[in-house]
Amino acid sequence: MSIRISKKKLVSLAFLIQGGFLYCQQWTNDQQYIQKFALYAVEEMEKYKIPASITLAQGIIETGGGQSHLAQEGKNHFGIKCKENWTGKTLLHSDDLPNECFRVYDNVKDSYEDHSLFLTNRPYYQSLFKLPLTDYKAWSNGLKTCGYATHPKYAAMLIKKIEDLKLYEFDTASSSSINSLLLEKYPELKNDPTFIAKVEEDKVSKNGKGKSSISIATNFKSQNTVAKIPELTRNTAAQSRYDVLNSIIVRNHPNGGIKYFISPGELDIELIANKYKIPSTSLMKINEITSPILHENQIVFLENKKNKATADSYTVEAGDSMYAIAQKFGIKVSKIYQKNKIYPGQEPAAGTVLILQ
Repeated sequence: MSIRISKKKLVSLAFLIQGGFLYCQQWTNDQQYIQKFALYAVEEMEKYKIPASITLAQGIIETGGGQSHLAQEGKNHFGIKCKENWTGKTLLHSDDLPNECFRVYDNVKDSYEDHSLFLTNRPYYQSLFKLPLTDYKAWSNGLKTCGYATHPKYAAMLIKKIEDLKLYEFDTASSSSINSLLLEKYPELKNDPTFIAKVEEDKVSKNGKGKSSISIATNFKSQNTVAKIPELTRNTAAQSRYDVLNSIIVRNHPNGGIKYFISPGELDIELIANKYKIPSTSLMKINEITSPILHENQIVFLENKKNKATADSYTVEAGDSMYAIAQKFGIKVSKIYQKNKIYPGQEPAAGTVLILQ
């Protein structure tokens, strides 16, 4: 017997054995996409102030709910093309023109991170960051106006997707509450062993429990960091530091592919030095810092920053510091002062346009 599934409404059937009976889940590709990647969108919102609803809607539209060739083969969820500064792997794909060059990522999380950097590092998107996080309509229209996509109805497509799937609910969520929100939206997930296992894994990571001192010591030994780390037992502080250190993801910055990461928590520079075999004094010099303590969400470079950025300029926003701008664009802070003829140590006022090239 053959079963025909309508092309207009793709329904994914996942059969799970639960408590001795056969359980059937029926979710569209879009719903499955949300369940898999909502956390990434919320995490990016927390770091870069881009509405999670916008990120999710763009990902769903660009990938057809995760089914596109670019998403499957290149882990590229936002249709970002190579551009002149891309040094990573590439994939040829026909879009506006035949056989265009698109970026390839090692994993989907890297694609989400690069999407955030793509928006934050380009001057023509800077006006978007003055909009409220909860104003998805203004963000949708702004993306179209700024030239993110060529489709004439791109803004309307984003808004419809956000409203149909209630993606705006994620704009007020946090990475710590995401699982509760997903369960509220999709109650059937409580019967999904994969989802429940992920929830438990998150609890272990956040609470610093569940790993034995033997397995922890073995992991640290493989990284040659035992000498610099206090003895790891079930002590919560030590376990938390272990989790933070091992959650680091190194990426290539758009400004010349410099290797960097975003600190997932408070860390001593010495731990990073041991992990990547780079002298701590060199790391502090590269990042132009005097304190050996790194803070959560701090951008940390493992290679020398550049003398100029790929962006021509940047309009200073309230709360910006010269150092934060330098880290954001992968450029030496001294060079920003020099290019703009500003006395070192001075902080520019909001609205100041800084030259970065």
